Amino acid sequence: MSVASSADGAVPGLLDRERIIAKAGFNRWLVPPAALAIHLCIGMSYGLSVFWLPLSQALGITKPTTCPDMTVAQALFTTTCDWRVSDLLVTFTLGIVFLGLSAAVFGGWLERAGPRKAGVVAALCWGGGFLLSAAAVHIHQLWLLWLGLGVIGGIGLGLGYISPVSTLIKWFPDRRGMATGMAIMGFGGGAMIGSPIAILLMNHFKSADSVGVKEAMAVMGVLYLIAMLCGAFGYRVPPDGWKPDGWTAPSAQGKALITHGNVHLNDAHKTPQFWLIWTVLCMNVSAGIGVLAMASPMLQEIFAGKLIGLPDVRFSDLTPVQATAIAGIAGGFVSLLSLFNSGGRFAWASLSDFIGRKATYFCFFVLGMALYSLAPTLAHAGSIALFVAAFCVILTMYGGGFATVPAYLADIFGTQFVGAIHGRLLTAWSTAGVLGPLVIGYLRDAQIAAGVPRALVYDRTMYILAGFLLVGFIANALIRPVADKWLMSDADVAKLQASKSTANVSTGSHGIGFGGISPAAIVAWLLVGIPFFWGVWNTLGKAAVLFR
Repeated sequence: MSVASSADGAVPGLLDRERIIAKAGFNRWLVPPAALAIHLCIGMSYGLSVFWLPLSQALGITKPTTCPDMTVAQALFTTTCDWRVSDLLVTFTLGIVFLGLSAAVFGGWLERAGPRKAGVVAALCWGGGFLLSAAAVHIHQLWLLWLGLGVIGGIGLGLGYISPVSTLIKWFPDRRGMATGMAIMGFGGGAMIGSPIAILLMNHFKSADSVGVKEAMAVMGVLYLIAMLCGAFGYRVPPDGWKPDGWTAPSAQGKALITHGNVHLNDAHKTPQFWLIWTVLCMNVSAGIGVLAMASPMLQEIFAGKLIGLPDVRFSDLTPVQATAIAGIAGGFVSLLSLFNSGGRFAWASLSDFIGRKATYFCFFVLGMALYSLAPTLAHAGSIALFVAAFCVILTMYGGGFATVPAYLADIFGTQFVGAIHGRLLTAWSTAGVLGPLVIGYLRDAQIAAGVPRALVYDRTMYILAGFLLVGFIANALIRPVADKWLMSDADVAKLQASKSTANVSTGSHGIGFGGISPAAIVAWLLVGIPFFWGVWNTLGKAAVLFR
């Protein structure tokens, strides 16, 4: 098949956007599995908590080598003291901060360069971040761990996360929520696959001289690099003007918050709607991300011996064998949260196609406030099953918020710049990545230092997280349609499309996007579906003990 020339007549490079414009006969159902391949890898960011406790005794091996008066600056360079969990948690926080910053900074570039180039850079950053972090653990340098999985890995997260969003919305204008939900569910499900693999690898490589983390990180880095590159090379983009045969845009009168116009990228952040949706996302994420960042330690510290049928054994009294057993159960909890985080992204985003984005977020906030407020009561009652179930429901709404917001933005601002606008909106995630873990992590450490029993240190946190959701509820209630003054004129849209080399077909499908269940589509879906459903099966098996 011949390769189209770019606007200046030059043959486009292997990673250029012009190289991946779909031709007649292309099946649009090949794009979601490519996006899933990348999102299932970067979704391991939610499972990093399985590394924190082993890393907190990387030097002591069987118990932490503590330095009580160590400052953060000293922790960055020490080679004789084990790292505190709160210092390790900064790695996750940095990753989320740089996810949002890189998405905001490179969103416009991605629209021009295309998803393949962004996906390749994301693979190099995320896979490379794991490899660099393995080296950091080997030489015991916290600053290098922050740089590897925090800064470089965070850039990979941002580029990998937004790489398919605009493309999928354009491929599926008839089902915006479902399309973004299909891809973004992979981000929620990444820990469901990655967490058990990490635990298996750590246990395999564990020895008298190593807790197994550095070896596990190195292996996972290579696997992620390969899988993400495969996904990046599977991307295709539709020509401008493409739409499915027989599809017409929904009536603005039929759905109050859907616009037929487009807001320019340079104007979107000037509208109150942008900042209200920013607040909605920030509050929803802040409430869930703190729990995700500390999910494994939280379950172990709250229930301790109850997890293995020893209700009178506190966390501090666990033997090494018992601690290993509850760590495995907590890993199952992390994976279970990942399963519901992932499923919620597809389910809620698909539902939003029918009930609307605003109503969907109202569901998140009302139900979320009730469950966060109830969580301490469930913990005090010792009800592991109900406590776990409550957080599973919370995580469906946390994930659903991520999957619904791209469609929310497309409804409000149009599809012309939705990928770049979404990238800028993800600065809300960066903010939440600091706010949520700070609240739950440092409040935990402060209360432990004050002598509060570990089973009670998370109570106050839950009420604060419920307060975050109340703020989000108010912001969502204030969202209204964009004023006409912010909409681009038809002439501006035509000029913009004419400047792109992809504007090479008139409106219509022109034989592109169809095919349904084809051999190629079956193979592509199996490649991402097999590890995904392995993660589901493994998760359900491990989680059974939480509901006995």
